[in-house]
Amino acid sequence: MTGTLYTIGMGPGDPELVTLKAARILAAVPVVAFFAKRGRIGHARGIAAPLIGAGAAELRFEYPYTTEVAHDDPQYRAAMDCFYGKSAESVAAALDGGDDVALLCEGDPFFYGSAMYLFDRLARAYRSETVPGVAGMSGCWSRAGLPMVHGDDVLSILPGTLDEADLVARLAGAEAAVIMKVGRNLEKIRRALERAGVIDRAVYVERGTMSGERIVPLRALVTPTAPYFSMILVPGRQGIR
Repeated sequence: MTGTLYTIGMGPGDPELVTLKAARILAAVPVVAFFAKRGRIGHARGIAAPLIGAGAAELRFEYPYTTEVAHDDPQYRAAMDCFYGKSAESVAAALDGGDDVALLCEGDPFFYGSAMYLFDRLARAYRSETVPGVAGMSGCWSRAGLPMVHGDDVLSILPGTLDEADLVARLAGAEAAVIMKVGRNLEKIRRALERAGVIDRAVYVERGTMSGERIVPLRALVTPTAPYFSMILVPGRQGIR
């Protein structure tokens, strides 16, 4: 009998936002797998720390790149494909040995989550179950006290890596928006919001639900770049309510 792959959403950062199901599985599985930046504990692993069962083996997968190489660079794509392939092989070896594996993912696994790349490689060959997690944007707008959509509002979720003209066009037609992958794209995003005429509604959230949380109107933010755990919220709810 092979083991079961559990792909587990660990939520936005606050350990109290981990689901009961995720906590139960983490306490029971013999193997826990997670991603981490070189030299860091790994965000999802940090959230899971008090929940992992005693004696569980760990599979740590260190990204070859995070922000050092552009995502559209062929070097990045080749290295990441190799990385995910080897990581999947490590998980498969544990599953073939009969061990259940909990693969951790910050936020929700199927929403910009690295875990989906291992899921793509393994889910057809092994028993698999995905445990949803509270998405980072949900944690951020809750902490910011920003009701985002109501009635017939449409929410647009945009990666900040889009080019400026595309961001402007999408923001101009959006009733509400969440902009992720801010990082070094902050100034471009700021210009796009200004050009789309929605910058005065934009709120910047950094490390939402975590230690060091920062929530400010985007116009009050003077830094030219943002850390990894940051996003920009543009609430809708402009109509009658």
